Amino acid sequence: MSKKFISSPYLSEADNQDLSIDSTLSTLPLYSFAADVNCFPAEVVEVLEKHSKLPGVILLDRGKFVGMISRLRLLECLVLTAKQDLLFKKTLQFIYNYARTDVLILPETMPILAAAQMALRRSSELLGEPIVVQSETQDYKLLDIHELNIAHWQIRGIETQVRYERTQVQLIQSEKMANLGRLVDGVAHEILDPVGFIWGNLSHISTYTESLLQLISAHEEFLPKVPEKILELKDEIEFDFLKQDLPRAIKSVKGGAERLKKLVSSLQNFCHIDEVYPKPADLHAMLDSIILLFQSRLKSEIGIFKQYGNLPPITCFAGQLNQVFMNILSDAVDNLLNQAAYQEFTKELRGDRQRFFPHKPCIVIKTTVDSPEPASNPESLGSRWVSIIIADNGPSLSPSALKQILDSFSVEKRAEKETSLAVSYQIITAKHGGKLLVRSANSKDNLNSELFSDTGREFEILLPLV
Repeated sequence: MSKKFISSPYLSEADNQDLSIDSTLSTLPLYSFAADVNCFPAEVVEVLEKHSKLPGVILLDRGKFVGMISRLRLLECLVLTAKQDLLFKKTLQFIYNYARTDVLILPETMPILAAAQMALRRSSELLGEPIVVQSETQDYKLLDIHELNIAHWQIRGIETQVRYERTQVQLIQSEKMANLGRLVDGVAHEILDPVGFIWGNLSHISTYTESLLQLISAHEEFLPKVPEKILELKDEIEFDFLKQDLPRAIKSVKGGAERLKKLVSSLQNFCHIDEVYPKPADLHAMLDSIILLFQSRLKSEIGIFKQYGNLPPITCFAGQLNQVFMNILSDAVDNLLNQAAYQEFTKELRGDRQRFFPHKPCIVIKTTVDSPEPASNPESLGSRWVSIIIADNGPSLSPSALKQILDSFSVEKRAEKETSLAVSYQIITAKHGGKLLVRSANSKDNLNSELFSDTGREFEILLPLV
């Protein structure tokens, strides 16, 4: 028989003040109390009587973990059985074999929320049993199920509070955006008034200019002898150049006014204030408006290719959908500008440049109406979706970056400070009943864009077509 061993009970301190959604079992109060299987039950019962909060005892055989007997199982076995005197003379090994139950062993790195879910899945007679927590150094401790339940409900309360505060922030942000939209709409309206005045008068100015030039030509034709002073004045003002350049200048002013008018109209569309109910909108016009707002950032470094399909008017919240397009395009532009900056930095490596950057930085926007195959998705039988793909040929997402984006879409793992893509995901799924898919060249999902084969990323927005 091996040497008997009973450890002194030890309780690790809990860290309840720092509980969060990601807290693990290591932050809870854990009991260290172990006994060799060759010890007698009376020795363990004596320790349990002195320490009323001990949930049980860890059983060891030659220092190796064998199992666990809870306080309740041990006392029931010794008190309620008719063979009490006989059992007291037996070792813990015999008692354990007699009252053996399934033991739930969890690593100390497991999140409390996941551990609580696993504990609740046990059969009803085991719900009150303590949990064995295994450390990275192969030490075993006991966790009282009541401590786990209390921590579980505290974290749920924290999660509820975070959701409430996030909802309040979203409401405040929505109100700010609405106020900003009204302000921008007013400013845009004030800009459009003088632009409309300029635009309306440019046609008259153009006509007047042509008439005056015709009049001067007629004078030169029918009055060939021109006074010397007029000839000097024509040379001084460079009349021949003026006659050629004036129509071009008027045309340039007209083009600038037209561009300013489109830009202000795009700004008005982007700051559109959504009403209570969604309304039909032209997705292509919305995308064109967002692209126009990005022109100052795109310059000549980034090309945009549109592959628009035939889309009917889509019932949506136009203002919020504009925000989604802005967020995704902004992310794509940032990705490509970083690539362009690196490409500029490595200009001297012209021999390797073609190998590193086979394509000019570009964004592809593709819209189609899709009908999923019933075999791939039986629930979608008869449904139709509008697909908007925004893809770029910049650096692909690393597996960790892709996982971080997908985690931000999850309610359980969402960061306290939401990202623009997480907000976009909520708008697409919660507000429009759609889907937001993220793909990368080095992920399991293949890119839909034929333009990019071994690099790039794409975001696909799926909206139900009612």
